[in-house]
Amino acid sequence: MSIVIPFKALRPHMQFVKAVASYPYDVVSVKEAREIVKDNPLNFLHVEKSEIDLQSPIGANDERQYEIAKSNLDKLIERKVLFREKKNCFYIYRQRAGSHAQCGIVAAISLAEYESGGIKKHELTKADKELDRTRHVMTVDAQTGPVFVTYRAQDSIDRMVKKMVESKPEYDFVSDDNISHTVWVISAEKDITALTKAFAEVHTLYIADGHHRAAAAAAVRRLRKETNPEGGRDEPCEYVMAVLFPHNQLKIMSYNRAVKDLNGLDEAEFLREVRGQFLVSENFAGKSPAQFHDIGMYLGARWYKLNAKDNSYDKNDPIKRLDVSILQDNLLKPVLGIQNPRTDERIEYIGGIRGVQELERLVDSGEFAVAFSLYPTSMEQLMAVSDAGKIMPPKSTWFEPKLRSGIFIHLLTS
Repeated sequence: MSIVIPFKALRPHMQFVKAVASYPYDVVSVKEAREIVKDNPLNFLHVEKSEIDLQSPIGANDERQYEIAKSNLDKLIERKVLFREKKNCFYIYRQRAGSHAQCGIVAAISLAEYESGGIKKHELTKADKELDRTRHVMTVDAQTGPVFVTYRAQDSIDRMVKKMVESKPEYDFVSDDNISHTVWVISAEKDITALTKAFAEVHTLYIADGHHRAAAAAAVRRLRKETNPEGGRDEPCEYVMAVLFPHNQLKIMSYNRAVKDLNGLDEAEFLREVRGQFLVSENFAGKSPAQFHDIGMYLGARWYKLNAKDNSYDKNDPIKRLDVSILQDNLLKPVLGIQNPRTDERIEYIGGIRGVQELERLVDSGEFAVAFSLYPTSMEQLMAVSDAGKIMPPKSTWFEPKLRSGIFIHLLTS
């Protein structure tokens, strides 16, 4: 059973939504964010990544950035750019990127269920990033961006959503990166009841992206309960805002790797070591793998295809059979000496949205010695890892398109 409920979103008036909607805080740098917002005071990065409004560099968790985030949100409300829904609603949020479309339900999901393991995760969080989001939520008194959640597709929910999107949308705009965003407000009681009951039949929810947001929301819930132990289960802090997508609509892109040096080997020595671990084909014209267990490698201005040997990984282990694990266990660790891919500064992770051209650029520049292109992890693999209670290696999935922040805000005051 999944507890999925409607909520009173704080959201933009129709004429402001395109200007407000922003990238999530963690997919753009401070420099990139400042460039994005320079001519747009309404962009929600002023709230989500408020350090961009500080003139001098700041240290981690500098309290000023959270106070500025709160001030910036208050200004958007005072200027009537944002308003709060008068009643609890669900929302349908559809994104289109080229031929790909995904249609999710914006709702509040139970943090008690998250804490008990009923909402499953596949990534570890970093303490510093979790603390940053916790302090942001506590100071702003709101969850300013949704958690990206998936569930095994249900025909009953699909049918309801298909019917609901026949009506006129509340928002319909195309962002500067050519992604279309369409939103419907679901306010009729019969529809809210039907969706609530349908999600109650969903056995498991999975966090696809936004692990730090979810962990921060849970931390705020614990802190609020310490100061107000009598608070009821209906308090907003008992829930985290999420967009819930059926698994068969989501698109995972590869998360590629680049390494700065060859661990003391020259190219010929390195290739000999790699051939001891993989079947190696030269002149790989495809550059990106077309199937699981093939890996592209860019070295010395040439592409190679690496094919995992049958005895090089455990086919029955949901972690070991992932291509990111095969690369780590058979090459990055034994050959390149990357013992801990979470902390080693010699390795960089490059989202598949940047393409193999970025891998070539990094190596050709001399900043990196070798780069690897991977076949994307599948949704079935992600759910198998989560169901087994295991954690994926870092940077195993890159979801695209990214959810926008600022379209929906979950205030923690009733």
